[in-house]
Order: sequence, then structure tokens, then C-alpha cells
Amino acid sequence: MFSLRIWSQSLSFSLHRKTLFPFTVLSNTNVSRFASSSCCAVSFQKKENFSAHNDSPPSFFKDSPLSGVENDLVNYVFGKKKATEVAHLLWKHVVQKGDTVIDATCGNGYDTLAMLKLVADESGLGCVYGLDIQREAVGSTASLLNETVNEAEKGLVKLFNMCHSRMEEVVPINASVRLVAFNLGYLPGSDKTVTTKPETTILALEAAERILIRDGLISMVVYVGHSGGREELETVEAFAHRLSVDNWICCKFQMLNRPLAPVLVFLFKR
Repeated sequence: MFSLRIWSQSLSFSLHRKTLFPFTVLSNTNVSRFASSSCCAVSFQKKENFSAHNDSPPSFFKDSPLSGVENDLVNYVFGKKKATEVAHLLWKHVVQKGDTVIDATCGNGYDTLAMLKLVADESGLGCVYGLDIQREAVGSTASLLNETVNEAEKGLVKLFNMCHSRMEEVVPINASVRLVAFNLGYLPGSDKTVTTKPETTILALEAAERILIRDGLISMVVYVGHSGGREELETVEAFAHRLSVDNWICCKFQMLNRPLAPVLVFLFKR
């Protein structure tokens, strides 16, 4: 059974091989496997009239930034791709060379590096702002960049040992920010008791909402397997709920029978 929640509505239906949206058509074998072992909930803040057994996908999926990443989302559902890999693939459909982007929780630096590769070109106009409240994380990110990119590319990255809620203090007022990304949880390989907190995450999301340009993206991978993780996810969901349907497309991808799996949340600004 596949459950699709359209914010205030909830409807469930049996899988149909031509209507496993937002994904592409699957073989009968894969559909059976999905129905028996991989339960996934997808939430959208978007009003759309459709039939669960309509052969044509809703126009939302054709016109949204999710178009083109259907196979990647299927691979995530079946455990073939990690949540962070799906996020990186989606960024490629949004970020352009020369853009300004923000890694609000730079951690060990892999998101920062992925962003840098998306914005860097000969113009030197791209810029990546990386923030983390843990000095260890900023150091790890700097070390990764030293090992993997050239001096010109490193010059496009600005790292700050500070809370993500303070991003507006370092990003110029006139900056056209295309992407703000969060990994919410704890630093891998570090002290698991040091985590992002709902009270600062909501401030960071509000800041991201203010500085993001049209056609931009707030991307979140929310880890829920630690103390306070569920509360932080609820904070994220409450924030997304209040965003205008006219100006935002809000999506959540969550595995129902893997309660500790990370949750993907994408907020697209029209």
C-alpha cells in the first residue's frame, strides 16, 4: 500500500504499474517487491486533482523540479541510493554555474564539495558558504577541500564556525542564493550528543526563506534516529506547512517501515 498525503488530505491506494507516481513505470516484479517490502510515504504541499489509476502522471510532476529525477527517487525507495545521494542529484536540476549556495551544516564537507562542483566555472562568480557550529566539522571540511580541489575553486568557498541560524550575518544582503542545504542530526564519527536543535533549525529555515531567490531550493536530510530527531522533523514539517501553496512546492520522502531512516524534505520556491 502506498500512501500519498497532499498536506491537509490523505488518500491511499493499491499500486498500479502505470501510476507509481512520482516515479517512472516499474516492472511487475518491482511493483510486487515495493508492495511487499518497501513502504514509502510522500507528502506534497500542492493541490492537484487526479485519479489513482490514471495512466497519465499529474501535471505537477511534469512541471516541477522533480521532473527528471524519478529514477533516482525509485532507487532511494529500493535502497539503491542514499538520501544524501538523491539530494545531490536533485541539486543538479536546480543549481547553475556561478550561483551562490549555502551548506548550512557542512559536517565532514561532502555536501560543500558537491555544491562547489555545481557552481564553479571560469567566471569565478560562484560562491559556497559553509557553516557549522562545531569547529571540528569546519576543520574536516577545509581538509577535504585541500585534498580535492584547486586553489581557484577553494577561493569560492567561505567557511564559518557558527550556528546555521546566523547565516544572514555572513551572506551579503544582495546575494542571489539558489540553494540552502541542511543535514540535520549529528556529525558522523563525532559526539552523537551534539546535534542540531529544533529551536535553532527553525530560525535557520526562516532565514533561508528570506534569502532564497525564485526557482531556489531548501534541501534537508533529516536524521531521526537520535534523541530529539523526531522533534526536529516535526519542526521542519510545521515550517513547511505554513509556506504558501502559491509560492512554494514542498515535498517529503519517508520510509514507513524503516523508522530510523533519514527523511528527505525539499522546499522549492516558485
